[in-house]
Amino acid sequence: MSYLIEAFKVIFLGIVEGITEWLPISSTGHMLLVDEFIHMNQSEEFKKVFFVVIQLGAILAVVLLFWKRLWPFGKNKPEKKKRRIWNLWFKIIVACLPAAVLGLALDDWIDAHFYNSVVVAVMLIVYGIAFILIERRPRVPTTTKLSRITYRQALLVGAWQVLALIP
Repeated sequence: MSYLIEAFKVIFLGIVEGITEWLPISSTGHMLLVDEFIHMNQSEEFKKVFFVVIQLGAILAVVLLFWKRLWPFGKNKPEKKKRRIWNLWFKIIVACLPAAVLGLALDDWIDAHFYNSVVVAVMLIVYGIAFILIERRPRVPTTTKLSRITYRQALLVGAWQVLALIP
């Protein structure tokens, strides 16, 4: 019977992950908060691995969804299109650098200080208020096509992405 209850907890966490991964909110933070209420009867090490593995489904969905647009090695793709795809990949790498550098350097410290329900709850409130305030500001987009993102803009996106290190 306890296996069935644990299976329902896993299914519920999967639903939470599936919904929150596609929204501009912390899926990890929401899973940490849900675990505070349903308490998976597993070790902390298992939970950490589970939270990473469960997010692979969403990542694989994105890969499948955008495979043709992001794969530069297609036989029938013109050279110009292949160059644009490679250029986009280099910008993606630039955008990942700030969070990768800080995340690798501060991984243990971040885990020790930020992966708890109090920090997650506070940050959900803070980021929620920030989203509301930012969305209320009238603005006109300066870049409307993916191909027109500059390396500077990619780095700026990456700098803001550092905030995602706090669940």
